[in-house]
Amino acid sequence: MGVAGEKFQLGTVGALSLSVVSSVSIVICNKALMSSLGFTFATTLTSWHLLVTFCSLHVALCMKLFEHKPFDARTVMGFGVLNGISIGLLNLSLGFNSVGFYQMTKLAIIPCTVILETLFFRKKFSRNIKLSLGVLLVGVGVATVTDLQLNAMGSVLSLLAIITTCIAQIMTNTIQKKFKVSSTQLLYQSCPYQALTLFLVGPFLDGFLTNQNVFAFDYTPQVLFFIVLSCLISVSVNFSTFLVIGKTSPVTYQVLGHLKTCLVLTFGYALLHDPFSWTNIFGILIAVIGMVLYSYFCTRETQPKSAEISPQVIQVKDSESNPLISDSLSTVENGGRAADDEPLKVSMWSSKYSRV
Repeated sequence: MGVAGEKFQLGTVGALSLSVVSSVSIVICNKALMSSLGFTFATTLTSWHLLVTFCSLHVALCMKLFEHKPFDARTVMGFGVLNGISIGLLNLSLGFNSVGFYQMTKLAIIPCTVILETLFFRKKFSRNIKLSLGVLLVGVGVATVTDLQLNAMGSVLSLLAIITTCIAQIMTNTIQKKFKVSSTQLLYQSCPYQALTLFLVGPFLDGFLTNQNVFAFDYTPQVLFFIVLSCLISVSVNFSTFLVIGKTSPVTYQVLGHLKTCLVLTFGYALLHDPFSWTNIFGILIAVIGMVLYSYFCTRETQPKSAEISPQVIQVKDSESNPLISDSLSTVENGGRAADDEPLKVSMWSSKYSRV
């Protein structure tokens, strides 16, 4: 049990680390692409991300780096389309709302996820966990929310974006456990549906938000270089998103997402000389305290439960409810990991944060 538990922890830490590095990298890349070069077609770019991710996974499958495991086709299709819709709604939310209200939309995903998991999955969150999440949300809110301009259409779109994002991320976790598939297998099968959904609506959505035609854009060598670089990084972002949610939980993934937000703000100030104030610094410090508390309470509450269960019961439980523990020892899981959001649905991250 000790050896298996240690390998699982190492796999989780590696997945979390890869998610942070890849997500922050793609945000910086997309910011250069959109802010400096004027390529503002976030939804279409995300569809290209997913297409490249699928092609990369198909090559890996041909090389027998992971095993293809088909399961319920309706579930895969519904899951893929829902992910695509949630990304589109997040981009629409940003288009119809101020940046401050959009940041509030992302902050609302954590409490919404907690409510949905409590109501429908009877998952219990301790008072300490809720307190640490509250501290985190206050910190990120102070650091990122600048204004709260409201309008009816923007509010409706934000509400739909929150609900679809929460459901999609909860499904990412439950599907992997229910059908005993790895993050790689789920991503490989759902990628085509996500990519097709965004590829069909992306040009119209981006045209509506930017008043430009993605196919009439001037694709200079510099623009093409950053598009290719963004697509390559997205393979790691998308993979790590599924891996983190499968190994941990949707709430932990959102906490990690806000850590990325703080890192993006910091790197933006240090590397790109973005405007920065003492309010941003104060908010980031509060958010970091919330993240530390969340990690501490999660670890402290998990250890007593593990100590009370015999090694035999743990072995049976792991094999039935978390196949990623064994998958973490495979060649593919040791090779990489993916995203979110600032998003942000890592594919989500590439489209959510790139616009901001």
